[in-house]
Amino acid sequence: MEQLRYDYPATRPVTRRAHVGVVGSGDLEVLLSPSGSADAEVVIRTSVDGYAHVWKSVLDRFFTRYDGAVRLELNDFGATPGIVMLRLAEAVEASEGDTP
Repeated sequence: MEQLRYDYPATRPVTRRAHVGVVGSGDLEVLLSPSGSADAEVVIRTSVDGYAHVWKSVLDRFFTRYDGAVRLELNDFGATPGIVMLRLAEAVEASEGDTP
């Protein structure tokens, strides 16, 4: 089990939480909550060691398009980069949607 942490600058406050996905074979759970600071903080717990460079690349790409001040907790059980991007987009959509 590996734990990774990344920080990104943010310009927009986020007010709503979101929870998408599940931890299961080849999947990913994303917990999105408002940040306690003006930055975005990402904490990853993954069952697959040695892929920090892949996680960094995926998150760098995500945060070129997303500017929310959030805390993201990602609980991974072997998700591919495509699934990671999908779950992150789902979490953002859920936190910005009209339904609670």
